Amino acid sequence: MCRWCVCIAAACILWFAAWHDAMAATNVVVFCIDNYPPYSYEVNGRAMGIYPAIFRRAFSRMDGYRVTLLPIPWKRGLHYLKNGQGFAIVPVYYKPELRPYIWPYSIPVLRQEEVLLCREHVLASRTRQHWPEGFYGLTIGKNAGYATGGKAFNEAVARGDVFLSEAKSNRINLLKLGLGRTDCYLNDRLSIAWELGQLMGEGLYDEGGAHASLGKPISIHWEWGHLGVTRMDHGRYYFKADFLEQLNGILSAMQATGEIREIVEGIMEGACPKGP
Repeated sequence: MCRWCVCIAAACILWFAAWHDAMAATNVVVFCIDNYPPYSYEVNGRAMGIYPAIFRRAFSRMDGYRVTLLPIPWKRGLHYLKNGQGFAIVPVYYKPELRPYIWPYSIPVLRQEEVLLCREHVLASRTRQHWPEGFYGLTIGKNAGYATGGKAFNEAVARGDVFLSEAKSNRINLLKLGLGRTDCYLNDRLSIAWELGQLMGEGLYDEGGAHASLGKPISIHWEWGHLGVTRMDHGRYYFKADFLEQLNGILSAMQATGEIREIVEGIMEGACPKGP
């Protein structure tokens, strides 16, 4: 057999093997929050940010799966998981009592610190800054659908001791805070810093001028971000146990080698945020 024939035959075999592997792979869609920078957001229809970067790399190392990361509004993603119409969402905090339709979760991926950012003069008038009792009577902003603040805060809201104002994004909430429509804003430290830096860089937040001066963020508590899977699929996602077993092993290895930390640092250095 001529050398060219051997080469062509070998190429055909390799192509067929690749085609067979591709055809055998299970297609999976994982939702990503579309408006939670720097953790997860959308740019021209593509999921971007810290979590998409981590999971895109992890998914590329899984056997038998072809995973698409789909940016989607947070509340819509939860709705789809609640109805079993979606497989998984990232990032999500471990809240099995609040969201019983999500189970199981991946291993913890990133530790996120929740903080309270208030207008400077609001803090000056507070003799106590213990959370949440020290902030009774104030209007606290937070992102719609986010499980932030803790049980005592939610109970205070239910009693009317604290007033809650929800908006769909960090940007809207920070502008509301700056214009005095809310007294404080509750969210992740890194997310607040990133968005405030973007607003200032674009000339849309004039601190001490058209917008309020802001105090030092107050640490409330921390949470771990996970990938969460629907439990409402009635066997539709028969592969979930194997999927999570593979994913957890890969994520553990990425944590052990410092790869996840490097991804976070690289993205934040590129963003160069300015803020609290």
